[in-house]
Amino acid sequence: MKDWKSLSHVRWDCKYHLVFISKYRHRSIYGGLRKKIGGIIRDLCRQKGIELHEGRAMPDHIHLLLSIPPKFSVSNTVGFIKGKSAIRIHRQLLGTKRMTGLSFWATGYCVSTVGLDEETIKEYIRDQDSPDKK
Repeated sequence: MKDWKSLSHVRWDCKYHLVFISKYRHRSIYGGLRKKIGGIIRDLCRQKGIELHEGRAMPDHIHLLLSIPPKFSVSNTVGFIKGKSAIRIHRQLLGTKRMTGLSFWATGYCVSTVGLDEETIKEYIRDQDSPDKK
């Protein structure tokens, strides 16, 4: 078998391709902000024990390839990443002072399971902004 992970009573290999967009699809993910948002998302994944295999920030959306343990639901994981990253983006990068009502991401997300075709998904995420794809 591949490099399956295990918890006390389960062996698992659960990978998901996630896409979520910025609020109103504003093209706010660019330049230095793009790299800092990637660092925030990596830190949040590490904090929860989620493995980030691949990620790409486009001007108005984010692609992630995550390995989420079965003890966490996909919806709770996405809610955690989007919620905590929005707070950190506002506080650390945008300098917002208020504490409530901070939003950066639009409601909802797109998710698909990777299955055994992980390399194809990784290649798709890597080549998002290559000129021949447009």
